Amino acid sequence: MKIVHLADLHLGYRAYHRVTPRGVNVREADVADAFRRAVERTVELRPDLVLVAGDVFHTVRPSNTAIAGAFRQFSTLTESLPGVPVVMIAGNHDSPRSSDTGNILTLFREIPGMTVVTDEAAPVHLPEVEATVLCLPHNSLATEEGPTAMEPDPRARHNLLMLHGTVGGSVAEQKLRYVTEYGGATVLDTAIGPERWDYVALGHYHIATDLAPNMWYAGGIERTSTNVWMEADSEKGFIEYDTETRRARFHPLETRRVVDLPRISARGRSTADVDEAIREAVEGIAGGIAGKVVRLVVTDVPRPMLRELNHRRVRDWKAEALHFHLDARPPEVRRTMASGAPIRRQTIREQVESYLERHWELTSDTLERKRLVELGSHYVQRADEV
Repeated sequence: MKIVHLADLHLGYRAYHRVTPRGVNVREADVADAFRRAVERTVELRPDLVLVAGDVFHTVRPSNTAIAGAFRQFSTLTESLPGVPVVMIAGNHDSPRSSDTGNILTLFREIPGMTVVTDEAAPVHLPEVEATVLCLPHNSLATEEGPTAMEPDPRARHNLLMLHGTVGGSVAEQKLRYVTEYGGATVLDTAIGPERWDYVALGHYHIATDLAPNMWYAGGIERTSTNVWMEADSEKGFIEYDTETRRARFHPLETRRVVDLPRISARGRSTADVDEAIREAVEGIAGGIAGKVVRLVVTDVPRPMLRELNHRRVRDWKAEALHFHLDARPPEVRRTMASGAPIRRQTIREQVESYLERHWELTSDTLERKRLVELGSHYVQRADEV
């Protein structure tokens, strides 16, 4: 059986306050175009089953444009692949905190051939492909009791698991480079047991990553996470998986270029030298800056130097790019003791590590102080990179 696995579409995502001639936010239009290309490619592949692993929309209340566009593309998908089931689950971005609010994804149940699971865990039986998909949307994982037992269906020829959350465990800790999105529930890989399933379709992490030969994060179809710079070098797309050959194939999608330039330090340099380094970095972008999303971090920039930089040139770059961010950061603060000896102030990261190591009272025997310190350090570093 051939499966197409999509995830983290984030339709309706908006950024940078630029609009198309039709008045649609440019990044929202980019995401919609990427989804259209994903649907076209999926139709060409002629799969037996399509799985959509959550975060279809970027917010629980997407725009009318995003809703209409999504409905149109999913209708095109099912009409172009008659008899091919499409199974969708809700992610954290799709799931309202209040149950009486209702979930926008239920709209897609009106499309013949689509099955949508939004809240509780549910097995979806698909006799046409002799398969059962155990669906674990975000709300089924984000409970005090945790996820329900994940057991394959002994009556099905093909057993598939689809969930939207953060997989924990030694393999995931090695392969998942950073947290792309907050708010996801954590599920241990030992609870999943990928060896028991024909395929495990994951959503929430935005970079296509295999945690086992048959367990994949499909990644996002565009760069829509909180920190797009950490995704700058990763391709966007979706996964095709064949249960007979047990092989996965990543299908990249053409997306708008995001460039996070190497950092520059202004320490010990003149304003003219820093200005020239900035110019060389920006003008060295292959294909130019036009239409791209670009960031350049410059550290150790004193306030007088910041005022003297060539801001006219920066304004020109901002006009040419879709988004250009010159992130000028001040020097590290130092203080002196009464004796006059220079003493370095602890960084925020060092303060967090010190507090967690020496002062944080562990409230459960299941908590590991070393792991807690590592996570605290990781999140502080990530905040600094945003």
